[in-house]
Amino acid sequence: MFELIKIKTQGNARRGEFTCPHGTVQTPVFMNVGTQAAIKGALSAEDLETIHCQVELSNTYHLHVRPGDVLIREQGGLHKFMTWNGPILTDSGGFQIFSLAQLRKIKEEGVSFNSHVDGRHIFMGPEESMRIQSNLGSDIAMAFDECIQIPSPRPYVEQSIDRTYRWLVRCKNALEQYNAEPGAVNPGQVLFGINQGAVYHDLRIEHMKRIAELELAGYAIGGLAVGESTQEMYETIEAVEAHMPKNKPRYLMGVGTPGNIIEAVYRGIDFFDCVMPARNGRHGHLFTWSGIINIKNAKYEHDDGPIDPFCDCPVCRRYSKAYLRHLFKAEEMLAMRFAVMHNLHFYNTLLQRIRDVLEAGNFEDFRRQYAAVLDTRI
Repeated sequence: MFELIKIKTQGNARRGEFTCPHGTVQTPVFMNVGTQAAIKGALSAEDLETIHCQVELSNTYHLHVRPGDVLIREQGGLHKFMTWNGPILTDSGGFQIFSLAQLRKIKEEGVSFNSHVDGRHIFMGPEESMRIQSNLGSDIAMAFDECIQIPSPRPYVEQSIDRTYRWLVRCKNALEQYNAEPGAVNPGQVLFGINQGAVYHDLRIEHMKRIAELELAGYAIGGLAVGESTQEMYETIEAVEAHMPKNKPRYLMGVGTPGNIIEAVYRGIDFFDCVMPARNGRHGHLFTWSGIINIKNAKYEHDDGPIDPFCDCPVCRRYSKAYLRHLFKAEEMLAMRFAVMHNLHFYNTLLQRIRDVLEAGNFEDFRRQYAAVLDTRI
């Protein structure tokens, strides 16, 4: 269930609450990506609680390959397996199939491909993706779709979104069936549909109108941040948003920088995820309220201050930039853990501040102050 608390006149920014079997999510929200039921950078479920994570995101494809969704079901589902009691969203695996599989064959039934881990043959279609996600027991299951390359020829995009729509109908029917089965891990699991169409606005709008008729629990904009310009991304969001149900959450998949998030909130988006904060952290690139720093730079060798004096994460409260730089230079695992912890805490705090300024009615001032600054390298 999704409820809008406030609709601001500042752009299309929204403040809402999404309730699911494992809790109520305050939106806009950033979902912390734990692809294989773990945050890359050695953060535990307990750490996620400490850094104020609201939603953890795991991946259907990766967990199906290992350790296997049947094993996770035997362990009581993904929540019990990783001891995370908050909401979980599982991506359908579609993006990973189209990005990782070297050889794949797309048919109406689904996609045949070889595992990137051991090369074994795998077939996945809408029913298979829904079965895996049902076994995992996430709160939000994402529909199985084709992530279209940008650019792609218009005739191919037209065929692809038609097939993705048919797949979505099959996903909806399959999940309803699995939820009704005795012993379902999470019978309250809901389905989000995914809008595709590359950067052809008329195709995006047509597809959005069609999937909106299915009355799903939420809707995502997929297939962006995969090669198009930032301006093209924003224009596509604007084109699609006008046709998204107002009473359902909107999810922009795989985006993005702090500035991207602020601008997308302005354009009406509620849910976000991105591997960027964890990935950048593992390489020493840290987000601060003054911009992005590279902690490996020599100028931090003697700096006894925190990463960010305005941050209250566990790392900034206790450790210095000089110490963190030393950990990176010494190639200590602790370096990655601290950096990822800081970056994810920063993103979670960014969304909390966005929610606060939406409630206070001064989001536009916040946007002007931070949208460009937070993406600037110092």
